[in-house]
Amino acid sequence: MTTPLASPASTDRVITVTHLRQWLLAYAERIFAQEAYLTDLDAAIGDGDHGANMVRGMRKVRDWLEHEGQQSADMGALLRTVAMTLISSIGGAAGPLYGAFFLRAAKDASGQQSITLAQLARICQGGLEGVQQRGKAQVGEKTMIDALHPAVAALAAAVETGQPLAGALRAACDAAQQGMEGTISLVATKGRASYLGPRAVGHQDPGATSAFYLFETALEMMDDGR
Repeated sequence: MTTPLASPASTDRVITVTHLRQWLLAYAERIFAQEAYLTDLDAAIGDGDHGANMVRGMRKVRDWLEHEGQQSADMGALLRTVAMTLISSIGGAAGPLYGAFFLRAAKDASGQQSITLAQLARICQGGLEGVQQRGKAQVGEKTMIDALHPAVAALAAAVETGQPLAGALRAACDAAQQGMEGTISLVATKGRASYLGPRAVGHQDPGATSAFYLFETALEMMDDGR
C-alpha cells in the first residue's frame, strides 16, 4: 500500500522523500500499463517507440528505487539518479527531455528531505524550464510542453491562492489533461510529427500524454489517502 503524499487538510503539510519515491513508482506502473496506448499514439505521428522507450527507462528507475533508492534520504540525489537513468536508457527525444526535467528538478530539491507545496511548485517550474531549454519548445507546438506548462502554472496559482495540496494536484492534473487533449487539434512544429504538417491534426501527442500521467499519478496517490 502506498503512503499518501500528504494530508489534504492543510497547505503546510510536507511531501517527504518516501512520498516522492512512491510517486515515481506509481508513475512507472502507469507507464507500464499504458505502453500499448503510448505506442499507438506515437505510431500515428512519430516513430512508434514512445511506449517501449518509456517502459525501458521507467523499468530501470523502478528497479533502482526498489533497491538502492530505498536508502536515499535526499530528494535532490534521488531525482538526479532518476534523471541520469532515464537519459542513459531511453532512446529518442524522451530520454533527454525527461532527463532534463528531473535533472533541473534535482538541482532545486538538493539537500531536501521534505518539501512543501510551494517548494514542489518551484521544483516543477525548474523542471519545465529544463525541458524547454533542452527541447526549445513552447506551448502550442504539440509536445510534452503542452501538458507540462499548464500543470506547472496551475501549481503556482494554487500556491498563490492558498489551496491545500489535494486541490493543487487536482488543478495541475486537470490542466495537464486539458493541455494533452488540446494537442489533438494542433499542427506539430517540433520533432518527427512536424514532418507531417497538417496531417498531424487529429492525433494526440504521446509526449504530452506521458507527461499528463506524471500529474495524474500524484493526484491518485492523494486520493488514496482520503
